[in-house]
Amino acid sequence: MTLVSPSLLAADFLHLDHDIQMINRSEADWLHLDVMDGSFVPNISFGFPVLEAVAKICQKPLDVHYMIEKPERYIQQTAKLGAMMMNVHQEACLHLHRTIQEIHQAGMKAGVTLNPATPVSVLEDVIGDVDMVLLMSVNPGFGGQKFIENTIQKVQRLRQLIDQSGSRALIEVDGGVQGETAPRLVTAGVDVLVSGSYVFKAENPEAVIRSLKEL
Repeated sequence: MTLVSPSLLAADFLHLDHDIQMINRSEADWLHLDVMDGSFVPNISFGFPVLEAVAKICQKPLDVHYMIEKPERYIQQTAKLGAMMMNVHQEACLHLHRTIQEIHQAGMKAGVTLNPATPVSVLEDVIGDVDMVLLMSVNPGFGGQKFIENTIQKVQRLRQLIDQSGSRALIEVDGGVQGETAPRLVTAGVDVLVSGSYVFKAENPEAVIRSLKEL
């Protein structure tokens, strides 16, 4: 069964409690939280005041994705939230292996994200240490972008790397995940689907989450 991690970025920020109660009721596995700093990506999303408020009422594990420079500065603060997964960009970490170790030492699972232009081969020496790899299927920074087709082949290459290395890392994809792209991603080897607008802007978000889980 595919795991589904709806992206809070597409939620109604005036009525976040309403949208998080919907997530709690739904069959969503996790809640995906995109933290942006306006420097690593050209946008600013939300920070710890919002994360802390969400953590208090969300009953699903938190899948925190840092699109920021020097994410290692926030490992302890993220662990304190009770986050299940701390996901950092390979491109933002000078000492990636150390950062993965520190995330694990803080009691969280460690995820590593790759931008569309970053090849999966950069993870060869850490693939056995990570719990998940997130492939961006759009350029990070904004919601609602068009899916980058090369992602399908990239998922296949990553699946091969994971299988050959004996790693148990999950594959997550974020960006342009909707009715047409989701089945193709799952066929290619994706374990976790992140979906924002497709879920939160739907007439019946819970039904959309269920349909993604059934892929």
